[in-house]
Amino acid sequence: MKIALDACAALLLAAATQIHAQDYPKGPVTLVIPLAPGDATDTSARAIADELSRELKVAIIPVNRPGAGGALGTDLVVKAKPDGYTIILTNNASLVFRSILDPKTANYNPLTDLTPLGLAMRSPSILAVRGDVPYKTLAKMVEHSKKDPGSVRIGTAGAGSVGDFCVLTLNSLTGAGLITVPFTGASPAVTALLGGHVEGVVLALGTMTGHLRSGTLRGVVISSKYPDFPDIPTLSELGYSEQLFGVWVGFFAPAGVSAEVTRTLVPALLALARRHPGPRHLRARLRGPGPAGLRARLPALHGRVRQVQQNGPYRCLGDRRQGSARRLRTWLQYDPSANGQRLCGGGTDVLGLAQGARSQRVRGCAGSTGAAGP
Repeated sequence: MKIALDACAALLLAAATQIHAQDYPKGPVTLVIPLAPGDATDTSARAIADELSRELKVAIIPVNRPGAGGALGTDLVVKAKPDGYTIILTNNASLVFRSILDPKTANYNPLTDLTPLGLAMRSPSILAVRGDVPYKTLAKMVEHSKKDPGSVRIGTAGAGSVGDFCVLTLNSLTGAGLITVPFTGASPAVTALLGGHVEGVVLALGTMTGHLRSGTLRGVVISSKYPDFPDIPTLSELGYSEQLFGVWVGFFAPAGVSAEVTRTLVPALLALARRHPGPRHLRARLRGPGPAGLRARLPALHGRVRQVQQNGPYRCLGDRRQGSARRLRTWLQYDPSANGQRLCGGGTDVLGLAQGARSQRVRGCAGSTGAAGP
């Protein structure tokens, strides 16, 4: 009799749990996008929101919260009620890189303050130059930069972006002294490269696929092998001990979200990724590292980013004297969402970069230029 009662109680508990799980979601879910409208990731996020809405049969409302390199939107989700009705699609730059570079603004710990739901997309990072430059390889670029310090400027998608830390890695490994020029997104960086205002860019591959195929741009080094461009080497193939950082985008919820919520969201996101793997250059990978795998990867990434930042401190090189003949001063980025604060010192607005970069060497934010070679 007791066994029968215990079995009955267990069945009732399981049924109650199932009913409770089916109560989520009862209403709209906010999907925070910590980027400006129109960004490539924003476009993908909105397409994902439409599909997820059909999967869960509730409205998924995309909300853009750009600013401070993605820290504002991430902080919003960190502080949200952990009920599953506020989630975020964010990249590794705003989640990990920014929290290390600017802990006062990105006042959160990605290891403890968020619940991973799964990896959505990832893309290799690539260092690219124009097809007509004299240096076609990383070795030649490093040689050129060392012979003429300050002559090789590398555009990135923003201060504290993955590209910025890729340049720090390259400087640390080679002692090249590459100069980072952070723009307000990938497209302006590519435009500056095509116009000859910077000598190279480090961005996600998808931004430059068309230019690479046409030969307008040439890939110098890539963070991981990509089948469409097999001849572009990785750093390890060139004999270095580190790789460039790649770009990935993942779903997260506030820390403390219930198991019932994750049991609903994770399978829905997984099904979505399997049906719609996305463009090849930003391929969905939810079938690989799910929440547990993504959670396991975060500490290693966090540790590596911190080590790179400590080895080559991200600092402003503007207003540095190069002899008595000149004094180079440049504002490299103005972030209107960061309470009107310029991120690096100098005297020329970034909008003037296109007019002035041909006639002077523009110094910006970069890591140590005195690092030892490989």
